[in-house]
Amino acid sequence: MENNQILTDLKGKTAIVTGGTKGIGRAIANELAQAGATVIVSARNQPEGDNSHHFIAADLTNPADVAELEQEIKQKFGGVDILINNVGGLTTPPGGFSALTDEHWESELQLNLLAATRLDRIFLPGMIAKKSGVVIHISSVAAKQPLWNLNMAYAVSKAALNSYSKSLATELASKGVRVLTVAPGATKTPPMEKFVSDYAQSSNITVEEAFKQLLAQTGGIPMGRMAEPEEVASLVHYLVSPAAKYLTGTTYAIDGGSLPVV
Repeated sequence: MENNQILTDLKGKTAIVTGGTKGIGRAIANELAQAGATVIVSARNQPEGDNSHHFIAADLTNPADVAELEQEIKQKFGGVDILINNVGGLTTPPGGFSALTDEHWESELQLNLLAATRLDRIFLPGMIAKKSGVVIHISSVAAKQPLWNLNMAYAVSKAALNSYSKSLATELASKGVRVLTVAPGATKTPPMEKFVSDYAQSSNITVEEAFKQLLAQTGGIPMGRMAEPEEVASLVHYLVSPAAKYLTGTTYAIDGGSLPVV
């Protein structure tokens, strides 16, 4: 019987992690590298401090940047075995439907849905040709539990990503390529900390009170804390490894039990 270390070993694999310089993306990049993978990270800005991964600056909402990223990766690496579509975020204002313009909706869809579809179109043909590869879309529990006053457009864009990911998984299952979705809940990242801080400032309350109010709107977290980015990365590592070779087409929530659904 193969041991767990062999089943989760990624030696000889090349992975790209979008939005891979901070938060969940950085944790995933580090985890995959520790498992033996050659890791490429992309982001709009150069990472701060030491970075042992190959970095490519790219705004994935800009097709021209995506084309340059494609050219560099194919020249230097030939292609990738693992694609982590992690780039995304909440960029629109709170306040419900009346606060959201066409530009807000377009921006959220570009960042949280279309950036992933662009990368998939680039790298899937190579995976299909090898009959091997894994694509992970990083979504959010907000896709199933939207908060109208805080994240309407973001939640809708992530729900669209979930649906796209499921459809893509069905299309590619017989071609040797697995597609999975990971949906984190509240996770201790710089964007989350800024979101809570901004909410506290706009509501004229303390950060601690703001966090409690936000948790109350979602029904709370049974585990009583936010996830660490490394915990999300651990799940992603398992899903891209040979240990998960029969898994495809599923969305995995990692939320400390917060989603109030079966």
